[in-house]
Amino acid sequence: MATKCGNHDHNMSDYKETYGNYRLESPEYFNFGFDVIDRFAEDPELPMMLWAGDDSIERRLSYACFRDRSNQVVNALNRLGLNKNDHVMIVMSRVPEWWESMIGMIKAGVIAVPGTTQLTEKDIKYRLGASHIKCVISDSENAHKFDEARKDFPELNALIIVDGERAGWQNYEKLLSNEEIVVRPENRVKTHKDDPMLLYFTSGTTGHPKMALHTHCYPIGHTVTGKFWLDLRPGELHWNLSDTGWAKAAWSSLFGPLGAGATLFVHNTKGKYSANLTLDLLSKYRVTSFCAPPTAYRLLIVEDLTKYDLSSLRSCVGAGEPLNPEVIDIWKTQTGIQIRDGYGQTETVLIVGNFPAQDAPIKPGSMGRPAPGFIIDVIDENAQPLPPNREGDIAVRVKPERPLGLFREYWGNPGATNATYRGDWYITGDRAYRDEDGYFWFVGRADDVIISSGYRIGPFEVESALIEHPAVLESAVVAKPDPVRGEIVKAFVVLRPGFEPSDKLAKDIQDFVKSLTAPYKYPREIEFSKELPKTISGKIRRIELRQKNR
Repeated sequence: MATKCGNHDHNMSDYKETYGNYRLESPEYFNFGFDVIDRFAEDPELPMMLWAGDDSIERRLSYACFRDRSNQVVNALNRLGLNKNDHVMIVMSRVPEWWESMIGMIKAGVIAVPGTTQLTEKDIKYRLGASHIKCVISDSENAHKFDEARKDFPELNALIIVDGERAGWQNYEKLLSNEEIVVRPENRVKTHKDDPMLLYFTSGTTGHPKMALHTHCYPIGHTVTGKFWLDLRPGELHWNLSDTGWAKAAWSSLFGPLGAGATLFVHNTKGKYSANLTLDLLSKYRVTSFCAPPTAYRLLIVEDLTKYDLSSLRSCVGAGEPLNPEVIDIWKTQTGIQIRDGYGQTETVLIVGNFPAQDAPIKPGSMGRPAPGFIIDVIDENAQPLPPNREGDIAVRVKPERPLGLFREYWGNPGATNATYRGDWYITGDRAYRDEDGYFWFVGRADDVIISSGYRIGPFEVESALIEHPAVLESAVVAKPDPVRGEIVKAFVVLRPGFEPSDKLAKDIQDFVKSLTAPYKYPREIEFSKELPKTISGKIRRIELRQKNR
């Protein structure tokens, strides 16, 4: 893995210097399993995972352990007749076998298709058909979803279950126990940097999910995510709350931290998310680096943080949706740590972020600045960069040079792939503006922007104002058709415990927002909700809320 940079042995200390000098290159042949995991495994003591279950079971596992187990996965897949570029779907909770299987599949050259444990039988049926799955690796909690669906897919010939026995399934442990811990020479495939490696179903807030295809050089692109944004060093303990099934796990539970030689803290829980438990674990295990979605931070700051010892925390980041300035503020006041927001997609690595460099002060609420190795701008419909403070499309420059870490295509959908390009740019589908200092400010998904009486209103700005009201736990803002104004701003609001919906409270919230933002942005209608509809990756499904208004 070649990185050309002023001082590539260290993490970022000077943003401008790193951004100016940084070049990321991939060797022609590259394999994350053999070239990264196995390299760190040469130190037999280097810990890769500290795993904790609900029942106080703990496991401490080294890089060497994952090297050996992933090699057994390679040999087992080959024995089952799977070849390079075959598609294997993997759905399981946060258990070590997920990492063993993922690394093994990468080594074997088969294409991993991760799915979240929240997928329904219907979702699974769609995915099996759309991506021609030949093998499934799952657990007892999710296996039943495949049993019904598989009848329609004769090419699905191998089902592997990681815990227990099940009719028609092969037991993972038994399969591995027959295999050597080195990859037999005849099973050792060479993976070209442009060979397909990973297929993610995007958590689209509209329509059927598309399949984003990443190649074997994608993990190298995540050097930026792990080294510069997460700011990780070998042996540091890093906890990412993400489910294994969506791209945030690739970012922050696999390629980012393991590419930096860090140690993953993994907590597997069967219950619902608990802010208390998260704080207990951060304190008990002395976690140094923490990555969580805004939804989790919003719940964490409601707790009394002074009851927990969070002194081991050195770095906290947020991603998935923009973080509201108020949340960043409270967390910093209580813990002393600034949450650094980062931005990217299933289709990319981190492309804009707030970095821990001395010359990069954080502007709360901003997405940050372009990641090293990427030219990012805000462009208009003619593919021209816009001047500061003008809203447009967030775009990544792909010509004359395509940066590492960008997906290759939407698999089987050239029309959708082509639609993401405009001139020399890849269009993310998100809207923002850039200020005079080069910081990006998120406005919303291109299809979420509200136009009311000729004003363009980004939902995020209104949501950020709403969440500062003491009664508001979460909110989502959408357009509602209106005969006079074209559209009005409507807010769906989830209240904090102890508050009850009322007309008086709605009026109070409206007046509060008016005092914080331009008056035309305030929500003319407020609907109180028990919860907000979300995609499996935790993003608010505004499309569902918009449809309620039609």
